[in-house]
Amino acid sequence: MGNIIKGQVADNHTVSNNDASIKDDENLVVISDYPCRDISEPMFRMGEKLKVLSHFICIKLACFTTVMCREACWWKVRSLQTGTENYIPNNHVTKVYHGWLFEGVGRQKAEELLYLPGNTVGSFLIRESPGQRGVYSLSVRHRAVKHYKIFRLDNSWYYISPRLTFQCLEDLVNHYSDSSDGICCILSAPCLALNSTAPSSVSQAPPVVMRRNFEWRKVNSSQLLTSENQSSVVSYGVRSSIAAYLNISEEQERKSRRKKKGWTVYGIPDNSNMERENTN
Repeated sequence: MGNIIKGQVADNHTVSNNDASIKDDENLVVISDYPCRDISEPMFRMGEKLKVLSHFICIKLACFTTVMCREACWWKVRSLQTGTENYIPNNHVTKVYHGWLFEGVGRQKAEELLYLPGNTVGSFLIRESPGQRGVYSLSVRHRAVKHYKIFRLDNSWYYISPRLTFQCLEDLVNHYSDSSDGICCILSAPCLALNSTAPSSVSQAPPVVMRRNFEWRKVNSSQLLTSENQSSVVSYGVRSSIAAYLNISEEQERKSRRKKKGWTVYGIPDNSNMERENTN
């Protein structure tokens, strides 16, 4: 089935708009290229994060010997990487909460996502098993992707190891982000976290500006020590350091002068003259 364009619905289809149910923080992740590469160049690629704009429920009636009703959900989305807006069927995406809780993702699909470029050692996700509401596993990329089943107590607390229990999944993630404590490594970043912004908004390191070397002996002292001089060749911190050094040097010089003034000069008699006088 191709894309559904707003206002254009194929025969035997009914469409209902459920925009009122959209939450401001509702995001999706593409779990398989759409369209498939066998059909055309993908519009949305696996791993892209999408902002939900609206979604439509499409019901198709197949007119054969019996009337069959098939339901499929289409989302209107915007890619957070490319800014592309279009529609995508629900079987190509999954809902993501908190940036790391993936709804309805299996073991194999979790490995495919964690091996995508942008993920490194420590990248992780918590996945809710398909068709099993409230059953979670932690998947972490290490040398290979490791999977840890998250168990749940009768009081609804969670644990991987029975000696450590957590009131909620957020507490579990926070703990293993500080200490590996029995799992393969510390959790470093949610899966695909490095690809969550469009390329145009990625911050870049400021350029390094190199000054040409100059001769210190030819620099006027006012350029070094006067903080009001906007064209000073050195920064305020360097000027302060130079001024402190000069003050210390002047103080040491004054002390050395005072010591020289206090010295007593003694004359040493000429023994050779005394010997000559005694012989005469």
